[in-house]
Amino acid sequence: MPAAKRKPLVAVLDWKTAPASNSGVDLEAKVLGQNVRTKYYLIDTEADFTPEILGADALIVWQNTLITEHTLDRLKRCRALIRNGVGFDSVDIAAAAAREIPVCNVPDYGTEEVADHAIALTLALTRQLFPLNAEAKRPGWKLVAKDQLRRTSTLTFGVIGLGRIGTAAALRAKTLGFRVMFYDPHLPSGVHKAVGIERVDSLAKLLKQSDVVSIHCPLNDQTHYLIAEPELTHMKSTAYLVNTARGGIVKKRAVLAALKQGVIAGAGLDVIEDEPLKTKAEARTPNLIATCHAAFCSREGMIEMRTTSARIAKQAIQGKRLDNVVNGVS
Repeated sequence: MPAAKRKPLVAVLDWKTAPASNSGVDLEAKVLGQNVRTKYYLIDTEADFTPEILGADALIVWQNTLITEHTLDRLKRCRALIRNGVGFDSVDIAAAAAREIPVCNVPDYGTEEVADHAIALTLALTRQLFPLNAEAKRPGWKLVAKDQLRRTSTLTFGVIGLGRIGTAAALRAKTLGFRVMFYDPHLPSGVHKAVGIERVDSLAKLLKQSDVVSIHCPLNDQTHYLIAEPELTHMKSTAYLVNTARGGIVKKRAVLAALKQGVIAGAGLDVIEDEPLKTKAEARTPNLIATCHAAFCSREGMIEMRTTSARIAKQAIQGKRLDNVVNGVS
């Protein structure tokens, strides 16, 4: 009898230590269909890649485990490596391109959620929600932080990176009454007219003029430590920093020191370099609001992200053109 035809394998990789999805691969399996094996694996490092994973026809990667040349060299038949999210800085995309392995991402699934989260952090800071909440729960409370409460129509909301999420955040801030400006050297002239906000031609100008600086650019060689000690000193002492993009864009030691020294008034960080916070001293940093890299999360967003990743994996299995390729391999 002839040997049974091998079914292609799509491996969905998640963290051992902090799984992003506890729902298995039912959704992915429905998209991929019965002619594809869809399996779920928990890994934390490249050392956890099993022979079965290395033999998969496509990888869907939840976590930020680094995927380097070491692993790429061992992939036997991978037709696509798909990051279940926007960022792909954990994958050596140049090395993947050299081995003709397409790397794809899901750039649009969390646009609304991340923009909403950036605005939520902004309002929590400008309206001092956490200090007021703490005071209100004390017997005999009194109004505190009155001088720190700000009227949005008097404030400037500065956006670094006017991509999908940056634009969504800018438009939300504009609706709330902020004066909105942005810095993005990669966009053509006239973009600011289309969205009705101001444009500045340098990061320094944006930092000096903004009351809230909201980061929405990708992490790469040019943006690593884009905000460090010199940039923080350019900000107003009454200004707030919000980061819902990537932790490595902001130098952790610099921003924590700036908060302790009163260089800036506060920070709302959903992402932190070398997250999570490592010590009690870091966690006690004054005027810091930190959330658990959760800006992208919503029930709807997770379904959209997983469906899109599975659809791209199916394109790879079927030999079709892939959506959202980030390393130029078709």
